[in-house]
Amino acid sequence: MFKFRYNRRRVLYAAASAAAGATAGLPFARVTPALAQSAPSGADPSRGLLSDRPLSLLCPFSAGGNTDIAVRTLADLVSRQLGRKVLVENRPGAGGALAAQAAAQARPDGHTLVQIPTGVFRNPHISKSGFNPPVDLTWVINIAAYVFGVSVRSDSPWKTWTAFVAYAKANPGKISFASPGIGSDLHVTMYLIAEREGIDWVQIPYKGTSEMLTALRQGEVQAYAGTPPWEQIAAGLFRPLITWGERPTTRVAGVPTLREQYGFSSNAPWGIAGPRGIDPKVTTLLHDAFRAAADDPKFIDILDRLGMEKYYLSSTDYAKYAVRQFEAARVIVEKLGLKP
Repeated sequence: MFKFRYNRRRVLYAAASAAAGATAGLPFARVTPALAQSAPSGADPSRGLLSDRPLSLLCPFSAGGNTDIAVRTLADLVSRQLGRKVLVENRPGAGGALAAQAAAQARPDGHTLVQIPTGVFRNPHISKSGFNPPVDLTWVINIAAYVFGVSVRSDSPWKTWTAFVAYAKANPGKISFASPGIGSDLHVTMYLIAEREGIDWVQIPYKGTSEMLTALRQGEVQAYAGTPPWEQIAAGLFRPLITWGERPTTRVAGVPTLREQYGFSSNAPWGIAGPRGIDPKVTTLLHDAFRAAADDPKFIDILDRLGMEKYYLSSTDYAKYAVRQFEAARVIVEKLGLKP
């Protein structure tokens, strides 16, 4: 019989975090300002639509990880567009939902924004928090997409995805993998793989990429599900076993794709949103500033270095995407029986 087990200590933490996200007064997990710079002198690009206060951009994962690096680079570039500092605040937990719920509770003046991973759409259906992202948020712009995969330590015995799966099937409960939490795309995709293969492996939730890779490096888990750490792979620390995009990676030869193995892919768009009720003129201002920042060669270079890819959606299209994604997430949660 197929089973999918969790590390109880970390799942209890994740469940508690999800419950806490439904209440006001969320504590800062970590607060660190981005290196925002002033815009060139001249006309105020905000045209009086924003106050002189800095903007807060909430990052739903811990400092030092891929998302944090991308968000901080974006914040720096947006600050130049707006002539306002953009400060990044790390609020990890619940697959990104804690940060999104905190943003939804903020004043809708355009000064509080949040990076949105796709786990935000799934977590409310699992935690039953009542949070409704399509309704409770203003959708500003989709920026990029994560390109995921599974990696192991370079000194592990598994040289290929086939060997890794064979070991996991033959040794129920012996393989644990790091993920950003229950309901994340990584959790769900690993669940689907386990269901296809008849694997019993253990998910260990962490607050972000840096913690996940540290756990893998120290041997706390046997595998990491996330954006492949290409720089550390090139340095010989880790080995990619499979990527989840439509096309094979050109960085390492011979790595299969999820599409080739199972007939589907699993990349995850991410963008920027704010509280419900932001003035449409402010939304347009923010959209234009973030789009200009996302087109900057510095940001494009960062995306490539982190293994992400550009994926633009306008405010209108992003709002429509949020509605579709929230409903699709409900279907997945019910089908898989996901619970806190």
